[in-house]
Amino acid sequence: MLFDGETIQVEELGEGLVELRFARKGEAVNKLDRLAFGELARAIGAVSHAPGLKGVLISSGKDAFIVGADIFEFVDIFRREEKEIADFVAANAKIITALSDLPAPSVAAINGLALGGGFEVALAADYRVMSSAAKIGQPEVHLGIFPGYGGTVRLPRLIGLAESAQWIISGAQQTPEAALARGAVDAVASPEDLREAALTQLRNAVANPAEWRQRRVDAAKALSFEGQNVHDFLAGAEVNAARALPHYPAAHDAVELLELGAGLDRDAALALEAEQFARTARSQAAASLINIFINEQALKKISRQYAKSAAPVRRAAVIGAGVMGAGIAYQSALRGVPAILKDVSDKALDAGMAEAQKLLAKQVEQGRLSLDRADAIAAAITPSLTFDGFGSVDVVIEAIVENIDIKAAVFRQIEGIASAETILASNTSSLRIADLADGLRHPENFIGMHFFNPVPKMALVEVVRGPKTSEAAVATIVGYASALGKTPVVVGDCPGFVVNRVLTPYLIAFLHLVRDGVDFHHIDRVMEGFGWPMGPAYLIDVIGLDISHHVAEIVSAGFPERMAASHPSAIDILLADGRLGQKNGRGFYLYARDPKGRPRKDSDPAAPELLAAGQPRGKTTITDAEIIERMMLPLILETARCFEDGVIGSPGEADMCLLLGLGLPRYLGGALKYADYLGLQNIVERSVKWRSLGEIYRPSEKFSARAAAGKGFYEG
Repeated sequence: MLFDGETIQVEELGEGLVELRFARKGEAVNKLDRLAFGELARAIGAVSHAPGLKGVLISSGKDAFIVGADIFEFVDIFRREEKEIADFVAANAKIITALSDLPAPSVAAINGLALGGGFEVALAADYRVMSSAAKIGQPEVHLGIFPGYGGTVRLPRLIGLAESAQWIISGAQQTPEAALARGAVDAVASPEDLREAALTQLRNAVANPAEWRQRRVDAAKALSFEGQNVHDFLAGAEVNAARALPHYPAAHDAVELLELGAGLDRDAALALEAEQFARTARSQAAASLINIFINEQALKKISRQYAKSAAPVRRAAVIGAGVMGAGIAYQSALRGVPAILKDVSDKALDAGMAEAQKLLAKQVEQGRLSLDRADAIAAAITPSLTFDGFGSVDVVIEAIVENIDIKAAVFRQIEGIASAETILASNTSSLRIADLADGLRHPENFIGMHFFNPVPKMALVEVVRGPKTSEAAVATIVGYASALGKTPVVVGDCPGFVVNRVLTPYLIAFLHLVRDGVDFHHIDRVMEGFGWPMGPAYLIDVIGLDISHHVAEIVSAGFPERMAASHPSAIDILLADGRLGQKNGRGFYLYARDPKGRPRKDSDPAAPELLAAGQPRGKTTITDAEIIERMMLPLILETARCFEDGVIGSPGEADMCLLLGLGLPRYLGGALKYADYLGLQNIVERSVKWRSLGEIYRPSEKFSARAAAGKGFYEG
């Protein structure tokens, strides 16, 4: 053994061949962190001084090659000044460059995922042989950055400038077939044949020194365009990258860097890459997207902890065959947990089963399911007008009308039928779990399991712990939600829980703006430009004006000191005209079906005329910045209260709830991450400006104290 580290081992194979193997001890995957880079530098030295060195095999002792850089290290690094970031990146890139400059040819055997920095290590080899089961790619754009360890330099010199730009700005994982066709790898082999294929490639390189040396010459010089303008090669990529601006600059910055670096030699291009990387790493998007990654990992860790004590859910029942109930039953069956779908009429059951069949047909149409598999999943949903079979299910999920008396009566009935161990869960969006559990014999088995619509698409499930809910029930529902492919977040019991509690003051702020005479079309355009998938008026239409009104009414009643309405709102006015939103084609907007059956939004001249009755001061216009401020401040302040009240366990969990359940723009990183970006003292000062509009603009005492102490939610 020439080198035996914690992350890398180097050993002689005979024939003058040496293997540099990434095999991190005690962990499932290889990653690039300070330890790995330090050992890589030492391992390269050991390889370079190996007696009689003729060739180097770069391999992995894990199922994946290298999954990328250690993102957790980036949190601290990206807070530094640009020069420090550039120096950090350049130092690591220099180590990878030393790998590419070994005194003998090298071959990377890519046995599994080689992403980000892992792919950049593979690019440093003279040749690459890829397993047919592997994937490669540069996914950094999803973290608000671009490759910083030579990816923007080596990849264009391998597969061309235009193709490299598309790989980098898409962040997509590439298949072996695509990689081979583009020239990113030299050969593809089956997993069992990969090592021998890579060694054969290495022996061929040893036997043809002129070839591998020429490859190095080509990899080190500037790109040649034979008289053509380099800009022309990147025109398509520039158009695609510009779509992400202004909130996500990484793709645009990467294309700009590719153009600037194309005419430079390798080392000059690498220096430019480090400099430009540092600038992009300091952007709001990079800080936010990396923060989201960290929060995602924290949620997975929490779920894994619950999974250790979770009872398995082998069979479920869903009460209510509406769109939500049918979606839950479909998702359960899709993920291998058969479900009974219960309702009180054949018509309702037929509609629910039709909804499930529609969802399955879409999966078949998209090639994600075979017809036989879709039929088997449909057969795993049992429609029922009775409670037959409820005695043998592990979980019952209620998804009926949002009426506390009806829900409570149904649960009392189920409790007399189901096993004493069965977990009873409500999909309520706003009612207190404590109130629904009142009168049950086993309140420890009662819990909230709040899905979001449409169930198959929305990742979040709020797992609502009631005052008497047992840890065993929480663990079982977290495990079940995870098994359904969802992201469960455990929250406390209060009106609206987290998402709808925070949504309510956001919508109240919107209704205040409309009452003040601001055109709702303008508000929607501004908030969509800010990054929301839809503006507040459009969102209310999609949710349904009746449902929006009902949820806001329940949540506001729970927090009357700051959310109680003192006058009829725009929703009240539109409801009085019989408008329900998308569900009946009339709301703030008009809706008609496009050729594919999807609702198409159109402006309705009658809506502003109706709303004028609720605008005592007539029409007015305000700046986009004022609209954003008036909309976002109440959302930030209520999210902070959820954390301060203990409804949510951490700022990261609060932010993930809003990102996954509400569609908060990802570049903000969440409401509390955005608060840190704005500065809490700045928020307190801005809130004073709007205090006359209501208590939703009043920071809590804890928020003001945190601001006065110069602290944030994540930093300090």
